[in-house]
Amino acid sequence: MNNEDVVVYVSDESTYCNKVIHLMEEHDISYKVKNVSKDKEYMRELQRNGIYGTPALFIKGQEHSILGYQRNRILNALNVRQN
Repeated sequence: MNNEDVVVYVSDESTYCNKVIHLMEEHDISYKVKNVSKDKEYMRELQRNGIYGTPALFIKGQEHSILGYQRNRILNALNVRQN
């Protein structure tokens, strides 16, 4: 996967957003960050999808986004082998 395949919407000062980013880095997953605190257009993108909070993770080729910090669901969606 390249960084266009995984998009993570985050906001400043969010513990759960930081956990999602850490999880991506821990497993060497390329991703693109869209910070809704710094760019209001990113928040409008989420709202057009009926989402009003962060973190929100979108994976190319998957129908549904993953909302919040759902470690196992994120890893399964990304086909990351868990110990």
